[in-house]
Amino acid sequence: MEDRNRVAMDRWRGRVAVVTGASSGIGRVITLGLLKAGMRVAVCARRLEVIEGLGEEAGMPDAFLACRVDLRVESEIVRFFDTVGKCWQGVHVLVNNAGLGFAGDLTSQDPGQWREMFEVNVLALCICTQQALAQMQEHHDESHIIHIGSMSGHRVPPGANGAYCATKFAVRALTESLRQEMHAAKRPVRVTTISPGLVETGFASNYAGSADAAAKTYGALKCLQSEDVASAVLYALAQPDHMQIHDILLRPKEQGS
Repeated sequence: MEDRNRVAMDRWRGRVAVVTGASSGIGRVITLGLLKAGMRVAVCARRLEVIEGLGEEAGMPDAFLACRVDLRVESEIVRFFDTVGKCWQGVHVLVNNAGLGFAGDLTSQDPGQWREMFEVNVLALCICTQQALAQMQEHHDESHIIHIGSMSGHRVPPGANGAYCATKFAVRALTESLRQEMHAAKRPVRVTTISPGLVETGFASNYAGSADAAAKTYGALKCLQSEDVASAVLYALAQPDHMQIHDILLRPKEQGS
């Protein structure tokens, strides 16, 4: 199966992928995987210094483009996609990976944290999708949009942040809406959401606001790794063009919900 997927990825060789949130964790590993599969990859993050070396790390510096972008600012997203289009004549694969969360209750959480979660997890995803689709419309080639969602978009665990879960439920709705739009328009664009459970990244430190809390969360069971999610991205891309992987749910075997 691994050999089959590697051969199937050859049709994406030289095509252009955009990955958001590539500065660490899942996005970083996805970027390296796509570069090693022969794609040209453009990434963005608020801190350019943490992403600009990824092309060298993959041994593909000429197939890599990094831009400083704040995904909360629409004009910066538009400028980023304009840059990609001018450099490489359009996007074929978009991986909407950027996302964040903050622990908190609806009764007491700072609304500014709700706003930031919706701006990055939902609005930025929509704007990036719209920008990518405009470029895909121009080249009419086979294309694929992949959202990195969450198991928190399929259920609300006890003690979870309801606002964060709401953003991930929104991603599921947007996936199905976009699939229907592409089907109705007869466009060659596949749509996939990959919904992981607990992945050992920097997310828990940001979510809980404490490295100690993150260590306790990740130490409770054998977590998924970023490579597991990146493998799911490559699997979805590698399927024949008549086959659409709509939603991949991943969770650690030891995770109860």
